[in-house]
Amino acid sequence: MTPAKWVRIWNERLPDVPLTLVQVPAAQAPEVLRAGEADAGLVRLPVDRTFFSAIPLYTETTVVVVPKDHLITAADEVTLADLADEVLFHPLDDVFDWDGPPGEPAFERPATTEDAIELVAANVGLLVVPQSLARLHHRKDLTYRPVTDAPQSGVALSWPEEATTDLVEDFIGIVRGRTVNSTRGRAKPPAEQQRKRTEASGTRQKPAPKPTGRNPRARTAGSKPAPKRGKPRRRS
Repeated sequence: MTPAKWVRIWNERLPDVPLTLVQVPAAQAPEVLRAGEADAGLVRLPVDRTFFSAIPLYTETTVVVVPKDHLITAADEVTLADLADEVLFHPLDDVFDWDGPPGEPAFERPATTEDAIELVAANVGLLVVPQSLARLHHRKDLTYRPVTDAPQSGVALSWPEEATTDLVEDFIGIVRGRTVNSTRGRAKPPAEQQRKRTEASGTRQKPAPKPTGRNPRARTAGSKPAPKRGKPRRRS
């Protein structure tokens, strides 16, 4: 993942709240979130929807990692059928849920994708991974080609549903591209909502009348109204 843009926007909008990035293997990310060691995570789908909320971000291209002098490099892209006669590693941390891994099985399953990359560099076999992992483990003596009909891996922003805090909502807004003045996301206080509605309608509430310091006239039970004054009448 390359969250640099989101971190930059976070630092601009919330300079007093540090945002710490914790890098963990993809397979461990859900447990880190369950343990409360991170507030939100960039994870691979699927996730446990009974515990996590998730916003799908994108689906990665799947590639095959090969030595630079391999025959496959002559093509711009390949299919799983093109790999049928190749030894393909299926590491224990493989992100794909294969019904049946393609190609010829290796003599053993590497413990990690990084270990499998080392075996590819030794010309022992090939490896099918999401493109980001091929870039992460880049070596000068290796390259990769897209596999057009292979399974793909989706990436999502995920967090424990019961831990949807205001700061998590702020980060969701940044990832989704909301502006700082967006009305979506964190709810505004009632007084702020009323002010916004008043400004939007173009009306203003009339201010309350100022006190005059005098008691208003009032009739009480049993009292008579004061007689009206007028001009005196002349007698003829």
